[in-house]
Amino acid sequence: MATYLVTYDLNNPGQRHSQILKAVKEYPWARLSESSYAIEAAASPQQIFNSLSGYLDKNDNLYVISLSCPYYGQGPQDVNDWLTNKLR
Repeated sequence: MATYLVTYDLNNPGQRHSQILKAVKEYPWARLSESSYAIEAAASPQQIFNSLSGYLDKNDNLYVISLSCPYYGQGPQDVNDWLTNKLR
């Protein structure tokens, strides 16, 4: 399985953040920031994007980016441990 960064911005004030968040959390995940998650998936970035893009309006942003070692960051220890165990 591969590890990806999924990051999004929903720009319409009426949009439901919870719907796309629920879809992201169907994968094994670690929260990096309010709308950025590291996920593990057997799917390709395009397949993940396609599965999430239905929650977007035309003015929203969504990126699915491959992650690998090395990485550096500061955050909760459980997130650091998750990344250390999942990234190659």
